[in-house]
Amino acid sequence: MPQALESPGERPAAGAPEGRLAAALRGFGPAGLLAIAIVLAGGALMTVAGAVLALLWARLSRTSWAEIGYARPASWIRTLALGTVFGVALKLLLKAVVMPLLGADPVNQAYHYLAGNRAALPGIVLAVIVGAGFAEETLYRGYLFERLGKLMGAGAGAKTAIVAITSALFALAHYGGQGVFGVEQAAITGLVFGTIFAVTGRIWMLVFAHAAFDLAAIAIIYWDVESELAHLIFK
Repeated sequence: MPQALESPGERPAAGAPEGRLAAALRGFGPAGLLAIAIVLAGGALMTVAGAVLALLWARLSRTSWAEIGYARPASWIRTLALGTVFGVALKLLLKAVVMPLLGADPVNQAYHYLAGNRAALPGIVLAVIVGAGFAEETLYRGYLFERLGKLMGAGAGAKTAIVAITSALFALAHYGGQGVFGVEQAAITGLVFGTIFAVTGRIWMLVFAHAAFDLAAIAIIYWDVESELAHLIFK
């Protein structure tokens, strides 16, 4: 993905039809609010749809990729390695320490059907990489941070509020499929990923970390070691 769709100097003149559309979509008038509603509605139905709509909005509004976090990393290999290690470590920390302290069920009942289920692996792995790694980070970090940042500002207080808001939305999106404990885990990961994005403004490491986090969760379930990990420290 290129670092930017175009530089600000390449944006069409404000009086041109495409320039007026781009300005309207970037603003918070009727067109801008409608665009936000459409993106969020798409995300509520299917996260991938919301992410695609967010990228379409970026294109039509002449918003650069970098403004939604998609700046080119200095090193793809280092970014991939860092994201993978961080995502797996975070999952193990939550599974073995944090979630047991919150009283979570050691077994993720919503996805326990994956235990030993080789036939289900290709579909869930694809869903995790595309739906979680790419789509959720694009929607909940890249897009919403840009929109809320334009609305609330770039100060420390505003960024703190944005992290809290996006983490709450991210957590609530997990209630239907995973219940209260899924919400708690998503809230924690949302706060962690959101804080990193607020500080760095870059999304690729988080895309890789999110995918690695969920792939680690799948591996734990598939090999049926959830209970062992959940009781590793707290017997």
